[in-house]
Amino acid sequence: MHRATFLLLLATSFSFAQDHQSMDHQSMDHQKMDHQKTDQRKTDQQKTDQQSLAHRAALNQHGDQVMGFSHETTTHHFVLTADGGLIEVRANDIKDAANLGQIRGHFQHIARMFADGNFNAPMLVHSQDVPGTSTMARLKSSLHWDMQEIPRGARLTIAADNKEALDAVHDFLRFQIGDHKTGDCTAVR
Repeated sequence: MHRATFLLLLATSFSFAQDHQSMDHQSMDHQKMDHQKTDQRKTDQQKTDQQSLAHRAALNQHGDQVMGFSHETTTHHFVLTADGGLIEVRANDIKDAANLGQIRGHFQHIARMFADGNFNAPMLVHSQDVPGTSTMARLKSSLHWDMQEIPRGARLTIAADNKEALDAVHDFLRFQIGDHKTGDCTAVR
């Protein structure tokens, strides 16, 4: 009887050891897969960061060329309103007469272009079709663009006559906020 108990105990111990060893291997395999997933996420994030930096550099370079003033010495803001929105650019230095003139000249130019349904400038700056622009071009007679000089730059007020035009303006402004990373609120004020 002792021998039978001993053999049973030995067999159980051996079986337990094999199960435990198998579980250890499975656990190590899961840990290895977790590490591989973590490494892949890190690699993917690094690629995304590099793409974001390259996009930002191209955006800034194209913006400086198209607008005629430096993104580094000016500040952009975009505001969604109940009837349209606002685009505003200010010189960071109130004494910067060169940028002030370039901002105002650019805003006069784009107010005319946008009123004519021409949204090539945003496409050139962003290197892609900008959300809302095709609808705004089609509904150009439903949109009103008013340029005002402000102490450090210019403001372009956009008013829409109908919901479709209004939605296009809001899509356009939300895209600008996100792509320029202005931190402006994307909700309607």
